[in-house]
Amino acid sequence: MGKLTVLALRAVLVVLLAGSVFVQTVMVTLLATDLAESGGGLADRRIPIIVVTVLGIVAVQVVLICVWRLVTMVRLGTVFSPAAFRYVHVVIGAIVAAALLLFALAVILAPGEAVAPGIVLLMCGAVVAVLGVALIVLVLRMLLAQAVARDVEAAQMQAELDEVI
Repeated sequence: MGKLTVLALRAVLVVLLAGSVFVQTVMVTLLATDLAESGGGLADRRIPIIVVTVLGIVAVQVVLICVWRLVTMVRLGTVFSPAAFRYVHVVIGAIVAAALLLFALAVILAPGEAVAPGIVLLMCGAVVAVLGVALIVLVLRMLLAQAVARDVEAAQMQAELDEVI
């Protein structure tokens, strides 16, 4: 991966992380205020909605930080090592947690007339899509495992070749 690509990806990650912190601090506060003032069917579910929203944003932030670390490993040439698996596992866990949080939000919003049933159904469809992303990352983890095994095998063969020479 070239230096420009790494720099561009890091710039995107910084913008996303800054944006998520903004949403977490400012927008969630405004959401809490709006839910409290609305007096509608969601006012009594304000706290669970806010908690699930904040935890969902934390899950996104965890993924961004792990991707940053993996990009650093790519730049240093150490991504094909067992240390990379820790970050990939955390990414998979955070994505699954985000899917579960989205489902919890759908369950919280489902009762009553405040949210249309179609919106709740769309959220459940998004849960399936997010779980699909987790499965894609799992497949990529398997590819990483194969690449690490090949790298170890190549290093062993190089060592044997060095002995012969």
